[in-house]
Amino acid sequence: MLADAVPYLRCPVCAGDLACEGTALRCVAGHAFDIARQGYAGLLTGNAHTGTADTGAMVAARAAFLDGGHFAPLAGLIAERAAAGAPDGGCVLDAGAGTGYYLETVLDRLPGRPGVALDISKHALRRAARAHPRIGAVTWDVWRPLPVRTSVASVLLDVFAPRNGAEFHRVLRPDGILIVATPAAGHLGELVEPLGLLTVDPRKADRVAATVGGGFAPAGTWPLEIPLRLTHAEVASLVAMGPSAWHTDPETQRARISALAEPVPVTAAFEVRVFDVCSES
Repeated sequence: MLADAVPYLRCPVCAGDLACEGTALRCVAGHAFDIARQGYAGLLTGNAHTGTADTGAMVAARAAFLDGGHFAPLAGLIAERAAAGAPDGGCVLDAGAGTGYYLETVLDRLPGRPGVALDISKHALRRAARAHPRIGAVTWDVWRPLPVRTSVASVLLDVFAPRNGAEFHRVLRPDGILIVATPAAGHLGELVEPLGLLTVDPRKADRVAATVGGGFAPAGTWPLEIPLRLTHAEVASLVAMGPSAWHTDPETQRARISALAEPVPVTAAFEVRVFDVCSES
């Protein structure tokens, strides 16, 4: 619930403490932020750029695909690494949480730990707010200074999301861990040519290290491949939930998918990286 997350949040205007007051969050300086009836808090201020937020259709496609259990091994690996490295206390912060699928799995492995889900998409947060009883969901742009108090997160998740290394370092406890999950080379390789999907940058590992920054030390990398056999409907959801959805025409994509032999063999490939917090160099 949002109330569980509030002690870890701060006012995005003045950085003061927040408290729940009816249908709003309010700081001691009087700045107020509405709590939507779906349970998430709207903390975005000013001229927030939400043009890259997942649309309702993208979120629905993601929920449908994830509910099928296809990426459950990835969620399990992330939760395993969180349980292995998380210190006692603090919250689990998911920056770019989407529907809360991965955060939900982590919280199940860390009993009693509150979770904070940040995402710029209100469509995603409507689902994240209901994904687990210990999740508090908040609208936010991860590129901006996070509305989270300093040194309060014991685990920070970044799953297919932007990485704000300086802010991640600020909000994590000195003994906390950062877990970054990204697609690996060959991810959905069987679909790239027939469906015209985006490919994974071969320099992805270097880019992750660069965006995380000098406040973190690598603590291990865990590769994961998941062989899938999908129906046409599942392939359509998989394409519609990811970045390729912004670059393909739906009618053209439907025709391409229908031409594939069913079931469609697909390899999902990922890398999960864990970083320890260290002093800035």
